[in-house]
Amino acid sequence: MHELESWREEKRSAYLYRVVAEAEAGTPRQALFTELAREAEKQAGIWARHAQTAGRTVPGDFEPDMRTRVVARLVRKFGPRPLRGVLAAMKVRGMSLYTNVSAGHPMPQSAGGLEHRHRGVASGGNLRAAVFGVNDGLISNASLILGVAGATSDHAIILLSGAAGLIAGAFSMAAGEYVSVRSQREMYEYQIRLEREELEHYPEEEAEELALIYEARGHSREEAVSLAKNLTADPQYALATLAREELGLNPDDLGSPWGAALFSFFAFAAGAAIPLLPFLVVSGAASLGIAVLLTAGALFAVGGTLSLFTGQRAIYSGGRMLVIGAAAGTFTYLIGTLLGVTLG
Repeated sequence: MHELESWREEKRSAYLYRVVAEAEAGTPRQALFTELAREAEKQAGIWARHAQTAGRTVPGDFEPDMRTRVVARLVRKFGPRPLRGVLAAMKVRGMSLYTNVSAGHPMPQSAGGLEHRHRGVASGGNLRAAVFGVNDGLISNASLILGVAGATSDHAIILLSGAAGLIAGAFSMAAGEYVSVRSQREMYEYQIRLEREELEHYPEEEAEELALIYEARGHSREEAVSLAKNLTADPQYALATLAREELGLNPDDLGSPWGAALFSFFAFAAGAAIPLLPFLVVSGAASLGIAVLLTAGALFAVGGTLSLFTGQRAIYSGGRMLVIGAAAGTFTYLIGTLLGVTLG
């Protein structure tokens, strides 16, 4: 059964390659995906021979399943770029062309060079994720507290609502991040398993696929073939190279699902605690005013920190975030006030 499954996967890949090539008509990528379709057909032929040797009957024609037909229709409508993650999961190579590499981009000269090129990405990504996590917790819980405060002046109800918002939001963020990273890892592990089997059964065809991708970036045929053979010949880096260059996956970015969940939980909780803190230490109407001031200061600080990633001036970025947060808080306060009057 293994041989027939591999045959179907290669035939499905060839079908989708042709769909992508059709969507890329008139661009340099059309030739790449047309050639990749031919390579996938060759690999399907290898699996068909294995299946026949094992005494299995290979279907005469390939009929794409419902999922493949849906993806093909979406590619025809929206193009390959928005669907690169889906296509990569369905064993369509060359998706790195739609992520971080353009034609003429310098190729790594060795497997070690490839590793160095991606080093340090995770640390910057964690900092960015932390800032956005704090920002999400800050705006969502501040808006919740202001909405409840608009409906009632009962200190206990506002405090309870803010605490519930912090806990529910933090767990929701953690669960979402866990599922996201876990799914990404499962996809990567599945694709790596496929690549490992393909390297064992037809290493020359895998090297040819990689060379085609390098050639599509504007490099000479000789240079592309030489580097592809060099990288796929090194067992230590071959799989990681294929994941990055064929699928657009970076193993260094995957991380731990539990680590990502805890990271998101505490980042969101830290932001959500800022507007809640005054209600824990101050009683009466003053707590709301202090919460607003603390939230405003934190929003400006978050916006200023985001300027590190956007290149904008810190004052502009901080002011913009302050305006966005103020608008969200104002609307929820007014809605809470309206509901409080109506229900009261």
